[in-house]
Amino acid sequence: MRDPISNLITTIKNGSASRKESVTVPATNFVEAVASALARKGYVKPAAKKGKAIQKTLEIGLIYNDGKCRITDVKRVSKPSKRLYKGYTEIFQVKQGYGSTFISTPKGVLSDDEARKEKVGGEVLFQIW
Repeated sequence: MRDPISNLITTIKNGSASRKESVTVPATNFVEAVASALARKGYVKPAAKKGKAIQKTLEIGLIYNDGKCRITDVKRVSKPSKRLYKGYTEIFQVKQGYGSTFISTPKGVLSDDEARKEKVGGEVLFQIW
């Protein structure tokens, strides 16, 4: 696993497409921060830690609205081979406000709304809608 964020968003997208109740991903502090940011925005349920000290995992509950997946698609923006950084004035809405952009900032992983409110920029991780 070279890119834990790509692994996380792909697992969530595939799990919601196959109508699973929850998905399990390897846990790191950064993955936990991204999962809590997704939960704050309402895309997934809060994550629960599982497993032993050596092999920790996160169990993330998925949300469905009237039988439809809450997450339609996910696009990874900043990749390990090419990082993309933006200031808070350069962060725009995704899908006319129906989606969100998640950014790694000095204040933690924030959604686009939170980053503009806090007036902080950083590495653009992914877009979700």
